[in-house]
Amino acid sequence: MSMSMEEKKYKLTREGVEALEQELEHLTVVKRQEIADKLQEARAQGDLSENAEYDAAKDEQRDIEARIEEIEKILKNVEVIDGIKLRILDVELGEEQEINIVGSAEADVLNGKISNESPLGLALIGKKKGDVVEVSAPNGVFEYKVLEVVKSKKTSKSKKKED
Repeated sequence: MSMSMEEKKYKLTREGVEALEQELEHLTVVKRQEIADKLQEARAQGDLSENAEYDAAKDEQRDIEARIEEIEKILKNVEVIDGIKLRILDVELGEEQEINIVGSAEADVLNGKISNESPLGLALIGKKKGDVVEVSAPNGVFEYKVLEVVKSKKTSKSKKKED
């Protein structure tokens, strides 16, 4: 039996889950009410066939409901992972970067959040200070040296296992 799309696991850090829960609450409590008010105002203006405000509110309502559905699906199929913060050195450029390895659903490259499924994320997971990794990218092979690893402190129920 093949896995359907519904069974896909979304890997998120605890922070990522909290951010989605907050967004969901904002959409369901605040935005839904704003849309209801806009639709009511537009209806009060009479003829809906040529009412741009009504059409815009309906479009916004559809977008909000789609986002709510998307968040609910993610939260229903979430797997909480530990975020990993690293300071790495781009060996070729001699540039230091701070990156966070997060679940793919919360990756945001512009803000230094790299997906755990990306080539760089996969290469860095499990590495220690001083390790050097090579990452193949479409435009060449890049070398990174791990300068520091800071494990995310916010874990739900920290189970300390002595190996």
